[in-house]
Amino acid sequence: MSSNQINKTVLTSGADFFSDQQAINPYYVNKKGSINVERAKQEHATILTAMQNAGIKVIKVDPPANCQDGVYTSNWGLVRGNKVVLSTLPPARTGEEPYAEATLRSLGKDVMKLPNSVHFSGQADALPCGNYLLAGLGYRTEVAAHQFVAEQLGYDVISLQTIPKRSFFGFGKPVINKYSGWPDSFFYDIDLAIAILRPNLIAWCSKAFLPASRDVIRNLPGIEKIEVAYAEAVKGFACNLVSTGETVIMSSSAPKLQAAIDARGLKTITIDAPELIKGGGFIRCIALTLDNE
Repeated sequence: MSSNQINKTVLTSGADFFSDQQAINPYYVNKKGSINVERAKQEHATILTAMQNAGIKVIKVDPPANCQDGVYTSNWGLVRGNKVVLSTLPPARTGEEPYAEATLRSLGKDVMKLPNSVHFSGQADALPCGNYLLAGLGYRTEVAAHQFVAEQLGYDVISLQTIPKRSFFGFGKPVINKYSGWPDSFFYDIDLAIAILRPNLIAWCSKAFLPASRDVIRNLPGIEKIEVAYAEAVKGFACNLVSTGETVIMSSSAPKLQAAIDARGLKTITIDAPELIKGGGFIRCIALTLDNE
């Protein structure tokens, strides 16, 4: 890879303990035990192969034992240079935290923890875009985390909020997830609503954001924005992709976005993963970038 590319090295784990025992986001199916772990492991392996074919160095560690969401390493922290700010995860995922810390320390990272158990969902809710950090707010991450990350990692943090899940067919009060006790959204992490293709090119689903955040994104200077259809974002996990800046590993269920990316001269590799998405995560979720600059 050339020096101006992104996501050159990623950290992944595995789907060995993937399950739906605690439905901590709206994508988990209602019927427990519906996940086929062997298929999920095959899908995970397919994604890793695609990343390697795109020139990405993939570091794979064993998944943390008995952690249903341990496959989603992007939630373990946010890395810039040799520093990493560790995540503070929902109750169902706290078992991952010491494992993530030990793993990142073993890779030589300078580990920092948020004070007072401030919620932070890691890279899944904080996407580097050049010196900008497009950061989610209101579901898995608190504003104090944005302030801490800005101070420790030096990013220009752009705080954004997606639309909440509401009761009464979308017209009632915002829903509180019964497993996490936290507010819920189909865009609970921002990597479900926005994607970094290159530092000067993003894809985003405008309908996923509250009006004030839409305006902020539209007015970001020097960045071209590709609009993503709401249906492709929610049903196709369109934004949950990994790009090297030249090759994009993305969902096979987002043909409109794929066409827009192809039209801009990037190569696309498409993936289908019906088991992994049952946990509310896809390609971006399973890969923590280790070399953000």
